[in-house]
Amino acid sequence: MKLLLLNFFIAVIISSLLILLSTLFSKKTILDREKVSPFECGFDPKNTSRIPFSIRFFLIAIVFLIFDIEISILLPLGLITNSIPPILWMTAGGLFLLLVTLGLYYEWKENTLEWIT
Repeated sequence: MKLLLLNFFIAVIISSLLILLSTLFSKKTILDREKVSPFECGFDPKNTSRIPFSIRFFLIAIVFLIFDIEISILLPLGLITNSIPPILWMTAGGLFLLLVTLGLYYEWKENTLEWIT
């Protein structure tokens, strides 16, 4: 037990030391305006380097992620076919798909999926 505790404390000390060293050596100490500005062939930039972000694009990306995660939730249903009764996993999968389909219908009715309004 003492050996396990000693190994744990050594691991914590080494990890903390590495984190401390990496934060000390990775920080930039000199912030120069020229170094942080965007480079445009040696001239001052005409426009700002920050372009406005489209909220519509962000919402469509979130909807895509939701449906992408849906696939990863449904994939294990094929692996558990032998361990539980088929009616149970088919009901659970169907209920989940119904819920996601209702969400898609709601998004469609709210015109969230329209790119240009």
